[in-house]
Amino acid sequence: MLVGYLGPKGSFTHGVASHAFLNDELIPYESLTELLKAFEQEAVDAAVVPVENSIEGSVHETIDYLFHHGDIQAVAEIVYPIQQQLLVAKKDRPIHEIYSHPQALAQGKSFIDRYYPKAKLEMTASTAYAARYVSLHPEKTIAAIAPLSAAHEYQLHVQHKDIQEMAANYTRFWILGKKAVEMPTSLHHTEDKVSLALTLPSNQPGALYKALSTFSWRNINMTKIESRPLKTALGEYFFIIDLLMEKEEWIHFAFEELSAMEIAVKVFGQYPVYTVNEKEIDSNE
Repeated sequence: MLVGYLGPKGSFTHGVASHAFLNDELIPYESLTELLKAFEQEAVDAAVVPVENSIEGSVHETIDYLFHHGDIQAVAEIVYPIQQQLLVAKKDRPIHEIYSHPQALAQGKSFIDRYYPKAKLEMTASTAYAARYVSLHPEKTIAAIAPLSAAHEYQLHVQHKDIQEMAANYTRFWILGKKAVEMPTSLHHTEDKVSLALTLPSNQPGALYKALSTFSWRNINMTKIESRPLKTALGEYFFIIDLLMEKEEWIHFAFEELSAMEIAVKVFGQYPVYTVNEKEIDSNE
């Protein structure tokens, strides 16, 4: 099976793909949009994409693409611990530029403001891409924010370890696929969820309240709600909702009630959730 991920090697997405697909061929893509298009066009059988980080929130590029493009389904979720390192080609010299993915730069903002307030921040398509760039330019006074695996992959030094704002820093990754994927026993199944997007009828008072009440009075546990612009007109949104799949039949009844109220439902996936133990990551690096 061909599995696409946000590359190059050494990215967090590559780490997730390596834990989930032990015997499959992993194909790197330089951007999330390229990866999502490759899956949509069936160039790969599955894709690993970041969805939400505990510090910086949703990865909007992923969510917006899934909402606006076709019927792409998440078949599993992996919650992966994120530990950001400041990597350099040569230690103990000034750092004038720091490269990384926008999410990683944001996760390390407090550290950068404290220790490198004058450094110029440069955004890259992935953390591993930043690490590779630093390795290719050892003569420059630059650094990358990236995982420890990227330091091993590109022969870089760790200038500062674990620079993320929160010790408990995690990212949710979705496995996109056409059918359920069997995960290795090293991943720990914790719960089952369904993720969906609601589009409300325009100019209907209380539409969001009515939508949420379909879950509330059935005691369906909602774990997330977030609004995103519909990209049609100012002030028009769709709502991303995650529900625990403790009462699957009741959720289907809720969908029928939403349809009767002319509230459009787009399901992103019904999937099991797995976690990766930090000790397992350390043992692989």
